[in-house]
Formats: sequence, C-alpha cells, structure tokens
Amino acid sequence: MSKRFEFILEGESSSVAPGLGRSATLPKLTPQERKPVDTCARYLLNNAKYLKYDDYLKAGFPIATGVIEGACRHLIKDKQDGYHWG
Repeated sequence: MSKRFEFILEGESSSVAPGLGRSATLPKLTPQERKPVDTCARYLLNNAKYLKYDDYLKAGFPIATGVIEGACRHLIKDKQDGYHWG
C-alpha cells in the first residue's frame, strides 16, 4: 500500500494533497495530464472534514461507499482514457 493511502486511512488526507501537487509538478506533466492529480488533491482538501477514515475504521464503518466510489470512478475513467500514472 502506498504511503499516501496509509496517511489518508490514518485521517491525514489534507496532508497528502500538497504532495500530490509536487509529484505532478516535478515530472513536468502537461496541464491535461495534471488535471486528475489536481482534482484528487482538491477533493482531499475540500472534503478533509469528512475524511476521518481513522475514526470510521475504529468504529467498524465501511469506507468504500458514496463519495469515495464516485472519486474512484472518475480516477479509473481517467486511467482508461489513457492517462498514465507513471
């Protein structure tokens, strides 16, 4: 599992967003290639108050529903449309 996923599951989603931006900047991605990364980072920042996965997991709640499935659907669609995650 990637460290970023671990941070998100530990309730640190807002600390992952800046790293996503840096990882998209360093390889000099084009704006089109960078768009899904920026979308994901913006999602993490805008929804940080809802992304308390550490609390949800401790309580035994499922976490792969609703907005998460929607975000995954968009990321998978981007991958299928030819975006390469490098």
